[in-house]
Amino acid sequence: MDQGSGSASQAKFWVALLFCFLVFWENVDAATYTVGGSNGWTFNMASWPRGKRFRAGDTLFFKYDATIHNVVAVNRGGYRSCITPAGAKVYKSGKDEVKLGKGMNYFICNIAGHCESGMKIAINAV
Repeated sequence: MDQGSGSASQAKFWVALLFCFLVFWENVDAATYTVGGSNGWTFNMASWPRGKRFRAGDTLFFKYDATIHNVVAVNRGGYRSCITPAGAKVYKSGKDEVKLGKGMNYFICNIAGHCESGMKIAINAV
């Protein structure tokens, strides 16, 4: 009887270990990107994502002066029109980390005139 109980315990151990490995592997695979160059999140950002390959689970780090900018996660319509839809998530810390979802991810600064001046990005995460 003891041998059967030991085998069950051993099996549980290996299942738990495999689960931890899979969780760790998923996190190792994700990347963090600092949005923008030395100036961080600023105007004329539309070309920033070009040449980069984003995956669902990657993190964007938005660094900016929180007294004059923000980051708003919007839908396609909000991105195109530079209008913040109701219920949109607004980030204001100046050091915001946003995890990308699969598909298109849109971000704007909704301070008057900023989005219209190119302070917005669209990122496709596969």
